[in-house]
Amino acid sequence: MLQLNLSQFPVLNSQNVHLRNITLNDAEHVFNLRCNRDAMNYIDRPIPKSIEESIEMIHQIEKGINDNKSIGWAISLNNDSKLIGTIGFHRIDLENYRAEIGYMLFPEYWRKGIMNEAIDMAIDYGFKELKFHSIEANINPNNIASRNLLLKKGFLKEAYFKENYYFNGRFLDSEIYSLLNKG
Repeated sequence: MLQLNLSQFPVLNSQNVHLRNITLNDAEHVFNLRCNRDAMNYIDRPIPKSIEESIEMIHQIEKGINDNKSIGWAISLNNDSKLIGTIGFHRIDLENYRAEIGYMLFPEYWRKGIMNEAIDMAIDYGFKELKFHSIEANINPNNIASRNLLLKKGFLKEAYFKENYYFNGRFLDSEIYSLLNKG
């Protein structure tokens, strides 16, 4: 079975993007991101009602890291430490060497290559350092931009589930994509 050791938090850098630990100093930005209707359009989760909910979310991310069960990064630009998005592996299946990746970005940073760099770094770290065999993404089928990003990265569609998810009084569909570690 896969064993994780996240005691040394991995800070990752690319040409333009910096992935770092999410801290309580980011609470306001996390709150604003999770309250942004455009950013949350295809993320079927409740909008936080207060910054305290975002603080609790940060504590849950920290707990996942401390317990070696999940990891989340703040996405920022190399020249500015402000959180502009998040990315991470949320559901890590140690027995099967598999993790689910999730990501979001403030809309003003869409279509600038930022998520492209962030997802490259996260995938590389997941395969090389965490030793995942596969990474999956569960998306809302209407999220064309996310689907296109995953396909560009080599993810393949594994499944389409009809009305498998209940949110806000409706049953919703899900698409599952995955990428195998070829290294």
